[in-house]
Amino acid sequence: MNRKNVCIFCSSGNYIPQVYKDDARRLGELCAEKGINIINGAGAQGLMGITADACLAGNGTVSGVIPKFMLDLGWAHSGLTELHVTDDMASRKQKLRDLSDGIITLAGGCGTMDELWETVTARQLHQYDHPIIVLNTAGFYNPIKEWFQTCINEQFVRQANADLIAFADTPEEAIRLFEELPERKDCDIREERH
Repeated sequence: MNRKNVCIFCSSGNYIPQVYKDDARRLGELCAEKGINIINGAGAQGLMGITADACLAGNGTVSGVIPKFMLDLGWAHSGLTELHVTDDMASRKQKLRDLSDGIITLAGGCGTMDELWETVTARQLHQYDHPIIVLNTAGFYNPIKEWFQTCINEQFVRQANADLIAFADTPEEAIRLFEELPERKDCDIREERH
């Protein structure tokens, strides 16, 4: 695969354990080394700012997407390669997906979960066919893996849909999966409901 644009969903909070910051920094460094453009929510703080700063420090590029109200509040990273301004949060999420060749999700809170699950649903419905990778730093996403298994056991989710997310234990593995995982195959989504 020749993927050049990775969207990174992650926390914009600063007061989080160092282990998450270390993985975010390493991911940004890897993107710069491999010539992969980061697409993110344009924030200057938290894991979002750390990945961007690490990539830019390595002469990489970062494209930010931010809604106008956040720009007006002064939340945008001032050193990004390019900045896209949207009308609202919904159009921001769509723009993030439209610009990307795949997603890597780092640790995060409600906003990160909103972005991840909307994208998983879009992939399930063949509205987004690129890979979705979750970087499971320090086992942060183990509860999600357990929840998926419960959903499969109780037949709320088919295994094929649980497999729409690939879990990685290290930034290196996350990048490898981004580069190597196949696109979602075309099929009739009406058939998938049976």
